[in-house]
Amino acid sequence: MIDFSVIRGCGTEKERDMNTKKITARRLTAEDVAQLGVADQIFVSASTEDLSFECHAPASLTRPGKDFEGGSFVAKTVFGETVHVLPDSEEEPGVWVEDGKGEEIEVLESAGVLLDLALFVPGGDAESLGKLYAAARKAFGEGVVQRWSEDSVAVPDVKIDLFEERARGRKSASSERDRRFVDIYPTRAKYLEPSDGWRFVQELHKPVVDDTPTI
Repeated sequence: MIDFSVIRGCGTEKERDMNTKKITARRLTAEDVAQLGVADQIFVSASTEDLSFECHAPASLTRPGKDFEGGSFVAKTVFGETVHVLPDSEEEPGVWVEDGKGEEIEVLESAGVLLDLALFVPGGDAESLGKLYAAARKAFGEGVVQRWSEDSVAVPDVKIDLFEERARGRKSASSERDRRFVDIYPTRAKYLEPSDGWRFVQELHKPVVDDTPTI
């Protein structure tokens, strides 16, 4: 049997100002945003569904501003969050660009790298996982590597092919199931979400055998 464990590590957050910086920026109108492209850096609210920040995050539009037809603009922050913004709404933080003639705003910075690790530990127990955690802390520094969540699951000592398959079982023109390979180990399915319109399918691993004649 193999024990499955997840350990997450992140950059230390000893001081709040360690993760932010102040810049001089100007708030844009909807007309200004319509002139921007996807390569232009903007700043939008750093707040997410889970966390609230009274500062901004570097971001970019998901498509050129001129391509948005009314409604809100969509931007993606450097932290991977997708946000919808209405620049002209006084009730929203708005969209900002760096400008020496503007006003001072606070911008959230990355304090490090968040790792989401799926670790297979043969015969893993509390002692072996503790040693693994201690080794990671020694390598990267105490206070840097943290256990955000940990889950141990017994995994059969066999390989399982993980596929994505059309949720409605749609048949392709060749009468074969429309599917695509995702991974060999089944445990990843617990931490992944299938693509829209697809579902996970698990089967015993079938090694690819190349029977092409060779000289």
